[in-house]
Amino acid sequence: MRKLANSELERKNISEFKEAEKTPIIIVLDDIRSLHNIGSVFRTADAFLIEKIYLCGITATPPNKEIHKTALGATDTVAWEYAKDVVEVIENLKKEKVSVFAIEQVEHSVFLQDFIPEADTKYALVFGNEVKGVAQQAIDAADGTIEIPQLGTKHSLNISVSAGIVVWDLFRKMQFEG
Repeated sequence: MRKLANSELERKNISEFKEAEKTPIIIVLDDIRSLHNIGSVFRTADAFLIEKIYLCGITATPPNKEIHKTALGATDTVAWEYAKDVVEVIENLKKEKVSVFAIEQVEHSVFLQDFIPEADTKYALVFGNEVKGVAQQAIDAADGTIEIPQLGTKHSLNISVSAGIVVWDLFRKMQFEG
């Protein structure tokens, strides 16, 4: 087995990325404090051709040296927009017929392994603050919640890890099982 060189990875350039058909997923980041987490989510969004990221509340925006450090240029490829109020973003997405799901531990959440994306449906995934999680007002405005099952003592994942897990799972189900 031989490790592939970067030149063998068939990477898209920026214009090819922008022209490519996107995965029908939108990521909404609300009140994310860590610039490294924001950059990491941009990289995940780039990897899976995510349509757009909304940066809400106190979430920092590009250009930013610390975001760039982990995004590695993904802020140039992935479409993004800043909006102060996450609930307003959720309401506008729902008006556009986007199904909005908060990623949080709540009563009556759907476990990730049990969530089946519907064909021809665009999804928005709301991720919240590293300490407080998704705000209750955002949970109330969403169409539902998805929970990542956890078995250890912490029941808490880093937001960038949660985004990677959920985006990969939905991408896999949309691309390979739909």
